[in-house]
Amino acid sequence: MEQPIDLSPSAANRVATIAAKQGRDPALRLAVEGGGCSGFQYRFDLAGEIEGDDIVVERDGVKLVVDSVSLDLVRGSVVDFVESLGGASFQVTNPNAASGCGCGSSFSI
Repeated sequence: MEQPIDLSPSAANRVATIAAKQGRDPALRLAVEGGGCSGFQYRFDLAGEIEGDDIVVERDGVKLVVDSVSLDLVRGSVVDFVESLGGASFQVTNPNAASGCGCGSSFSI
């Protein structure tokens, strides 16, 4: 069965590194909120609690946690960690996004 969302090996490695430094479980929460320059924006945080309606996928011992409402907006996406001359960040490749902004953290449907 295909996962509803995926975490790249690079993102899993980065989450594991951050969580180890903070002494926390390696679990990244992705949420979608209203706002940003395109209508919706992504929010990343280490997941504290996993709620009953959360979707959890796992790669290399690292969990990606998404609430059921946000999942409707990011289904089929891949969460990656990208390092470039401009900096390093988590990025979402979202097949549902009709457009996005230059910062890569907001999108519209």
